[in-house]
Amino acid sequence: MRSFKNRIRWKRLILVLIPLILLPASGFVYEWIASERAQSAYPMPGKLVDVGTFRLHMNIARSTGPTIIFEAGSGETSLNWRSIPRDLAPYATVVSYDRAGYGWSEPSPNPRTGDNIVRELHHALSQEGLTGPYILVGHSLGGMYMRLFAQTYPEETAALVLVDAREENNERESLAVLTSETISEQPSPSLLTLLKRSGMMRLFQDELLEGFVPKEDRDIFINIVATSAFFNAKANEANLASLTENAIRGQSLGAIPVRIIARGIPEDGRQYGLSETAGAKLELIWQNGQRRQLALSSDSRLFIAEKSGHDIMRTEPQLIIDVIKSLLP
Repeated sequence: MRSFKNRIRWKRLILVLIPLILLPASGFVYEWIASERAQSAYPMPGKLVDVGTFRLHMNIARSTGPTIIFEAGSGETSLNWRSIPRDLAPYATVVSYDRAGYGWSEPSPNPRTGDNIVRELHHALSQEGLTGPYILVGHSLGGMYMRLFAQTYPEETAALVLVDAREENNERESLAVLTSETISEQPSPSLLTLLKRSGMMRLFQDELLEGFVPKEDRDIFINIVATSAFFNAKANEANLASLTENAIRGQSLGAIPVRIIARGIPEDGRQYGLSETAGAKLELIWQNGQRRQLALSSDSRLFIAEKSGHDIMRTEPQLIIDVIKSLLP
């Protein structure tokens, strides 16, 4: 009698466990099928360039004249520059690329320091026979990498364009403001990878990506960008960004032309869980940093993107194009 009751208990337990097992499993299968189908829907626009132990994705439009290099911000790929590289292609050789682990690029075994990122990019450019002089264009965190590139290879730098670029003292000055606020910790790369592989990120993308990825970019983010390699590379870059800040602090680029494009619309810190007061303080720190970068060169100018927040490439691409074209010979 006891064994019969045990069999009944086990059958009931199995009936409860089967849905609990199959539901998550079906999510992983669903995501795998959707991701496989997406590969053909989003073909790699450029080519993979061997830089030793891995390959970088580079989209190159060759022409005469100088070479323009586009460096995206944290969590951004070459696609974030939208049509700007294509619109400049008639006037110069244009290169947009994905840093290691981002987009179509393979992950790098090297730590995501500015030194390594700059060296990997320079190696890839040399592999493609692109020796400069370069017009370097960097957005946000990518602006710090382009400043380090100009500092490391000044003889190969023709000009520098900083698009709402992070300044080296931003983190240091923002720390006191941020520590006074109650902010949720960023999800770990392992949790983000689980959300992606389980299909949850795809199913609930409007809720999970709101405020982080523009609605029109979510398909490409889910299908191409959101990988374990990407989440790890992005987090590693953030953890090591202070090394790049230290490397460029007090930088002087001599007479290299520097053009700074700063946002005109303040960031609303409330979307990140900040108080209105804290958000205003952080915005002032950011704007002061934009203006401090005028000291980088004896030939520097500041432009304000009056209709834009941080994502100037999306809202005022023509301003970026016009500033770059003004630097062409």
